[in-house]
Order: sequence, then C-alpha cells, then structure tokens
Amino acid sequence: MGLLVNGDWVDRWYDTESSGGRFERQESRWRHQVSAEAPAGDGPHFPVSRDRYHLYVAWACPWAHRTLLARKLLGLEAVLPTSVVAPEMLDKGWVFDDAHPDRLYGLSRLSELYTRDTADATTRVTVPVLWDTVQQRIVNNESSEIIRMFWGAFAPLQRPDAPLAGHDLRPAALADELDAVNQRVYDTVNNGVYRAGFATTQEAYEEAVEAVFASLDWLEARLSTRRWLVGDRFTEADLRLFPTLFRFDAVYHGHFKCSRRQLQQYPALWAYTRDIYQLPGVAETLNLAETRRHYYHSHDTINPHRIVPVAPDLDFSQPHARAQLGSLRGDPTGS
Repeated sequence: MGLLVNGDWVDRWYDTESSGGRFERQESRWRHQVSAEAPAGDGPHFPVSRDRYHLYVAWACPWAHRTLLARKLLGLEAVLPTSVVAPEMLDKGWVFDDAHPDRLYGLSRLSELYTRDTADATTRVTVPVLWDTVQQRIVNNESSEIIRMFWGAFAPLQRPDAPLAGHDLRPAALADELDAVNQRVYDTVNNGVYRAGFATTQEAYEEAVEAVFASLDWLEARLSTRRWLVGDRFTEADLRLFPTLFRFDAVYHGHFKCSRRQLQQYPALWAYTRDIYQLPGVAETLNLAETRRHYYHSHDTINPHRIVPVAPDLDFSQPHARAQLGSLRGDPTGS
C-alpha cells in the first residue's frame, strides 16, 4: 500500500492518527468526461469513439467491479478493452504480472500509468482508471462517474442485444431519490466496511460498524417489498450496492470485522444479491478467489501473516423468487 508523492512512489499506509483512528478516503483526482461535445473553456476534449479508451481494473476491487458490471450489462466489451492488475497490492501498489499483463504499454506497475499522465503526480493509485489511448491521459478514476458515461456518452456504442442496452440507469424522475439512497449506501455500506476495517481505535471501529448494520437493516426492510432499490427497475443504485454485498460474507464479515451478522442472515438482501448475480453476464465480472487473495494478502496491518481463511459456503445460484416483485427494465415485458 502506498502513494505517489511528486511522482515518486512512497510505501505508506493510511494516516489515521490525525482523524481519531478513522479511515478517510481520498477523493478521486481525475474527473474528465467523455462527451460528444467539447467542454467549455480550455479543458481537454475526450470524444466518443470506438476502441479509443481502455479500462484498468482489478477483480478484487468493488469500485472497479462497478465499471465491469456496467460494461457487461450495457454491452461495451467489444469497444472498451481492459487490463486487470494482479490481486496482491503490496509495497509497490497495484502491479501487473505474467497472468495479469498491461495490454497497452507492458507496464509493470499501475503507478507508471499515473505518471505517464502527470509526471509529478501526488495521489493514491487506484482502480478503476478510464484511459484515453490517443491523448495518453487519464480521463477519469472515479467509478461513479465512469459508469454514468457508459449509459450516457457511450450509449451509441452499446451492443444492441445486451441486457440493459439503451437503458438509462439514472432516470431523471428518480434522480433525487437515487442521490439520497446512493449517498447513504456509499457512506455506510460501500465505504462503511472500509471505515470499519481500517479503523485504528475501538471508538472509530464501533462507530463505523454500527452504521454498516443500521444501513443493512434499512436495506433489508426496503428490499422486502420491492425487487430493486429505487423505483420499479434496475438502476445505478443496484449496480453500486451489489459489489459490496457480493464480498460481504467472503471478506468483510471477517477481514473487516463486520461480524454482527452475515449477509445470509438477511433473507431479502441475500435473495436480492443472488438475483443480481444471476442476471445475464454478471457472474463473468466476478473472481472470488482473486478477491479474497487481494484482501487477505494486501492488508498486512490487519492480517500480517497473510493467512487466507477457509471461505464460507456461498451458493449464489440458489433460486431467489424475486422476479415477482418487479422486472429488470421496469416494464411488463422485462425479464
């Protein structure tokens, strides 16, 4: 674990001393947009173009998983190739190896991509990264914005027969509710499990873990009577929640000490997770073995001996019986 400081790599864990033991995530730095129209002012233009962009991801990372899900469900695989980093994130950060090559430049470390954009960058080196191969620049490294581009600017490039091709995952009529749900889920679930796992004081840990389970209880009640989180169809809220739920029992329950209950003890949430897992193509975006190897090998402040515990019994293929609560697209002909 480390970061770039003025373009030089520094092996440094997160600083929690100044925050009372609380983990504080750095905001993503690159926030450009792919767009058919040039932006106002002197900012760079990243036009919509087939085969121009490259997506850097990790099988393990829930933030990168969002982008892999959107890419798959919207049918962008053929126009948006990927490079996947190796699962271990150790003293050199995310790296590539023989089984996980950088398919663009043959780089050995993801930090080299960041300094290719900005030679003196000071930043954490994270995935996902949406990269422009023409200008050789980072377009964006904020997952919530990358996925919106996929059903926005990239819509003309979607494969027509993909499960959600042409589908707006953020309909204007639901925007306010989506924002409220997304914010709570991000603060207390997506990032909440990290706040629990990376806490360095008892108080900070208990504060974070209480918030995690308060929101899981809230989600359980919400999903007991509806198939999807917001409205009557699959939206970005579902896409943003699923990666955390998929990893919960296999990683966060033990490794991040979110140990009050397993996800499988929540009937609606567990069925909802299986429902999304069973959508066409979703299972292809998952690699649970690499996910578990990443967490248990990379965080030596939590697991210094890098012992990977025996995995819990998880059967995501069990029937979920949730289709009766709503359709995929929110119309009578949806699946």
